[in-house]
Amino acid sequence: MRRTALASVMFALLSYGAAHWLTHDFQVWTSEGARRLEIALDPLAAPLVDVEGPGVPRPTPLAQLLSNEGAVTVIDFMYTRCVTICAELGSTFQQMQAAIAQSESVPGAAPLRLLSISFDPEHDDTGVLAAYSAGLHADPAIWRFARVAQPAGKADARRLLDHYQVTVIPDGIGGFEHNAALLVADPTGRLVHVFDYAELDTALRYARSLATRSGVQ
Repeated sequence: MRRTALASVMFALLSYGAAHWLTHDFQVWTSEGARRLEIALDPLAAPLVDVEGPGVPRPTPLAQLLSNEGAVTVIDFMYTRCVTICAELGSTFQQMQAAIAQSESVPGAAPLRLLSISFDPEHDDTGVLAAYSAGLHADPAIWRFARVAQPAGKADARRLLDHYQVTVIPDGIGGFEHNAALLVADPTGRLVHVFDYAELDTALRYARSLATRSGVQ
């Protein structure tokens, strides 16, 4: 009886310790939550990958693109043939674009930008991205589209996805299954926060706050 009770106590203590470590002091309970907490605590620099697109005519390092204007950038990953979650992301970015365009600028604040990156570079060339952008009425002064620069193609696309922990799996019928999120990069190009794609208002408030703080520093 005593041995059973002692074993139960030891198991409970070990379980508590494991949960304490795995959940960062019980702050998170999922791997996605852990990823978001780690990024918030330790911002992630942009990977060494070149991108290009209708608003980026020449291959440009992603870090340079994100830091050129000293802007706070909200990033998503998509592909133009997607008719499910990417359509929702497109609608989310349309709303964010409208909110950014209509908001009064804060003196000294960093600008706000949106960047959609295709993870299907072999299909989504500059022309395809330009047409897709036009279909969403994207204002290139606010919202740009890009893909991994060619001829690097799949190798750099995979490096980019792995760096940002974006899961993309072929669906067997020519498309992809993938996770979705709103990634916020600071004016130096570092990823500083990740929001669920449904958290439009929260992500935008955070980006505005970051832009204000960054502009006055």
